[in-house]
Amino acid sequence: MSIHAVEALEEAPDQEQKLAALSLLQEAWREARINGIDGDCLAQASLFVAFAELVTTYGEEAAARFAEGLALRIRNGEFSLLLTRQ
Repeated sequence: MSIHAVEALEEAPDQEQKLAALSLLQEAWREARINGIDGDCLAQASLFVAFAELVTTYGEEAAARFAEGLALRIRNGEFSLLLTRQ
């Protein structure tokens, strides 16, 4: 990513930054899978890094409260990808 792209992202509204981050992470995920990294291992490592960042940024209690809400969100399908079959 160029310096100008990084500067543009820093100035982008929060939603745009989240979409850009998601795109970058999806690309990194594809690259890891191409290199033979198992999806489950990648998911666990990604969750570890994500929660470590949340703890660093917001503290353990806030990260724990966030994690407590994940079960309901998962059950409600917020993280399910719809697969269309033809």
